[in-house]
Amino acid sequence: MTSTEKSIEARRYVVRGRVQGVGFRWFVEREAHMLGIAGWVRNNSNGSVEVLAMGTREQLLGLRSRLRQGPRAARVDDVEESDSKPIEGLKSFRIEGAW
Repeated sequence: MTSTEKSIEARRYVVRGRVQGVGFRWFVEREAHMLGIAGWVRNNSNGSVEVLAMGTREQLLGLRSRLRQGPRAARVDDVEESDSKPIEGLKSFRIEGAW
């Protein structure tokens, strides 16, 4: 394991507000690609958007900041963050199907 692999962390974010139907998942995918983060984003049945992100602490801080802003049409009321386990072999970021 290299030193860069050791520094990879995983976080789970649940974003609440007006975050479905406003391009939020595509926004997250674009931001994750720009930051070099692996993981996925999906809509949840309760109206929230869930994100699993893997990257360095700095990359994840950047993503969290962007999640709090969201795309122009969104209204972010809350971003709940929790630790998660890195997923072996997950090297890219994708949009997953809704719930």
